[in-house]
Amino acid sequence: MDQPVIVGVDGSDPSLRALAWAADEAALHGLPLSVVHSPAWGAYEGYGPSLGISRSARRIHADNVVGTAVERVNRRSTEVKAYGELVYEDPATVLTRMSREASMVVLGSRGAGGLAGLLLGSVGLEVAARAHSPVVVVRGEDKSLHRGYRRIVVGVDEAGEPSPVVEFAFHEAELHGADLDMVHAWRCPAREVPDHPDHLTDIERHRALAEQILTEALPPTAGSSGVVNVRRRAVEGHARRVLLDAASTADLLVVGVRRRKSHAGMQLGPVDYAVLHHAPCPVAVVPHA
Repeated sequence: MDQPVIVGVDGSDPSLRALAWAADEAALHGLPLSVVHSPAWGAYEGYGPSLGISRSARRIHADNVVGTAVERVNRRSTEVKAYGELVYEDPATVLTRMSREASMVVLGSRGAGGLAGLLLGSVGLEVAARAHSPVVVVRGEDKSLHRGYRRIVVGVDEAGEPSPVVEFAFHEAELHGADLDMVHAWRCPAREVPDHPDHLTDIERHRALAEQILTEALPPTAGSSGVVNVRRRAVEGHARRVLLDAASTADLLVVGVRRRKSHAGMQLGPVDYAVLHHAPCPVAVVPHA
């Protein structure tokens, strides 16, 4: 069986936007869609049915969340085979485990407090940090959610060679008939020293290295496809700001993650963390290995 697109739902508006995005993606890829819900989701994120409600009532509520979500997919597309899965572990744990057999995991961006729409819930952060497949957090306005810009942005890091991150972005651009912008942020230390002399040679060296990294990052098959319009952009600046600016007119921002382990468990890097919280469009986090 083809690896499904997995979407986590909790009945909230952000998760329903993620459901619609995931349904369209599954239809385009010709993949089944697994709609996953855990009754623990609300408690995990700090909202949902009161703990005073009986266990049977919570089960009915959970069944309704899954059933309604599957019905929405069936109404949206007759091409997608959608099925619901009701699980009883905390959602981050089960989605991380299920990601081993998934083409991607899709989640909504959930607001909190006075910064609604900016903060990603704890489920999304943990799954993005630990999943084995790409994780897409669906956020942004209608034009990007409906893929109206026909443009995908991928952040290219220092690897300077084809990676699963660029390959994922290229394949998405190919399927969606979108342009692909490969963006690499570079910085020249000389510019960051107060009253520095104008080290033009040093600046040009850093710029040339950035352009070389972008050239080497394109998959070998990309040039022969002739389908995707690829643009390479070496931009001076902090990676977080450069990528957020580039994503302002994009349907999808793709970034890589090299997970770091600390006393708190698996951690995302600062760039991944920033774009997951603040990007103006859906964000795909793709493991490097």
